[in-house]
Amino acid sequence: MVVRRRWSELSERSRRLIVLGAVVEGVLKIAALIDLRRRPADQLRGSKRAWATAVVLVNSLGAVPIGYFVFGRKSGAVARIGS
Repeated sequence: MVVRRRWSELSERSRRLIVLGAVVEGVLKIAALIDLRRRPADQLRGSKRAWATAVVLVNSLGAVPIGYFVFGRKSGAVARIGS
């Protein structure tokens, strides 16, 4: 059985790890969305809409944004900055 605790009941270490995880997840999501916006659709595996939806809606501890960078982009494809 999982015991639910309030934020104030968590140790300082646990609180810091939760905040750090949230920051890492946010940075990865923003990086993936920026790359999706800049990258032409023909350089992706799958649709931009599907990747953007997955990146934004799935709470994944970074797994979906990392999956996008590893599997969603075609090899050797480089996004053009400013396009």
